[in-house]
Amino acid sequence: MKLIIQIPCYNEAETLAQALAELPREIPGIDQVEWLIIDDGSSDETVRVARESGVDHVVRHRRNQGLARAFMTGVRAGLERGADIIVNTDADNQYNADDIPALVEPIRTGEADLAIGGRPISNIEHFSMLKKWLQRLGSWVVRVASRTDVADAPSGFRAMSRETAQHLMVFSDYTYTLETVIQAGQKNLAIKTVPVRVNEDLRPSRLMTSIPSYIQRSLATIIRVLVIYRPFRFFSTLGAVIFTAGLLLGVRYLYLRWTGQGLGNVQSVILSGSLLVVGFQTFLVAFLADLLAANRKMLEEIRTHALMLRYDRKADQQRDGDL
Repeated sequence: MKLIIQIPCYNEAETLAQALAELPREIPGIDQVEWLIIDDGSSDETVRVARESGVDHVVRHRRNQGLARAFMTGVRAGLERGADIIVNTDADNQYNADDIPALVEPIRTGEADLAIGGRPISNIEHFSMLKKWLQRLGSWVVRVASRTDVADAPSGFRAMSRETAQHLMVFSDYTYTLETVIQAGQKNLAIKTVPVRVNEDLRPSRLMTSIPSYIQRSLATIIRVLVIYRPFRFFSTLGAVIFTAGLLLGVRYLYLRWTGQGLGNVQSVILSGSLLVVGFQTFLVAFLADLLAANRKMLEEIRTHALMLRYDRKADQQRDGDL
């Protein structure tokens, strides 16, 4: 059984050596452990540091494409190199590498398809109260959308089986964490949270350049995830809110007319009618979005089978070559 540990990197020369120095080379029950670096268009010495630290594989983007794309590039590279299990961790050494065996164990034994490292969010000193709240909000949204009990959905410290990796597909350019968990939940894959430890903060978060930007992008990601993976619930709920607001305004106007106070409230009638029409149209959008979601699921299944044929053949060829 082969395990590949992947690390997406963008200008990580200062912290990468320390992160790699703590990665394991031997794990009980695993025959082979390899390290893979995804250089996401770095302009510093990230690749040189990686090679000097003994990395087995380096995959490079000519230009910076963002964390989500780097993650998916690493997943594809791991599949091409015959990985049976893929572990993703960060180049800033945020996660304690000593917990990798515990993270891998549910995958190795077949207990889970995806294992996510659950951080002690409340006890992380370098997380602000706002960031802790957003982390909890993101996890709650993912639990609702995926119908799972994931404790720390934004955690990038995760292990996945080969089959799970072949199912994943990320639409977001910002982050992969929320979306991949929801996909796994929709496909009825077994997900397990494994408590993990974190290290001291070596550098500021790349995803949180400023609090307003982080809030804006996080909320946008959450809304997009709901629109993509729960379109009927999202648009029907929105339509119900709009339609109810219009209905209440209409009832208010009728009440005022009945009591002789309706003169001068024509604006309420216009607004009520507009909201009722928009609410009804939003309900129609909910049904159309649900049909599109069904088509997307079929396309994802076709893509998954194509990847299985492609990467499993390459893995078999590689194993034959090793023999």
